[in-house]
Amino acid sequence: MARYRGPQSRISRKYGEPLFGPDKVLERKNYPPGQHGSQKRRGKQSEYGIQLNEKQKAKYTYGILEKQFSNLFKEALRRKGITGEVLLQLCETRLDNIIFRCGIAPTRRAARQLVVHKHIMLNDKICNVPSASLKPGDVVTVREKSKSLETIQSSITNNIQSHDWIEWNGDKMSGTVKALPNRDQIPENIKEQLIVEIYSK
Repeated sequence: MARYRGPQSRISRKYGEPLFGPDKVLERKNYPPGQHGSQKRRGKQSEYGIQLNEKQKAKYTYGILEKQFSNLFKEALRRKGITGEVLLQLCETRLDNIIFRCGIAPTRRAARQLVVHKHIMLNDKICNVPSASLKPGDVVTVREKSKSLETIQSSITNNIQSHDWIEWNGDKMSGTVKALPNRDQIPENIKEQLIVEIYSK
């Protein structure tokens, strides 16, 4: 299964945002990595460079590599609506992201691991595909024998996020997708129009 395995703090410092979750290194070194990171870069970044940065940032945020992300964009083009917003909806409704949004896992990478290790059920069936696309009405649940796992218990206890488009049932440890999220319900700092522009060239 394809996923980014490189240094996380380095990427977060490059974009100046904690893309992989809370990052103490980013708080301590809030400047780009490398020998000249703390110095102001010379020259103006090109339009293509700005668009590429935004696409890379979105891919790192959701833990998706280029081929998958390109396929998601093609799917977004086929669907009705604003392409950029539909693209983010497709990213948000991936199974690993839903697990993260529900608070079952502290990060998307941790959510992916829970799915791969078969701790999660989708519509009462075990699903070990992190990229599975959910639709309104779908229900994700923690497997009965996995509910006592310390990592899951800790994540749910410390979870402070809530989302209008997901209904969380703490007693059953399950989350239901009520609707596709609108752009203002997606907190990620991503300029999706720039991504559309780079793929449209």
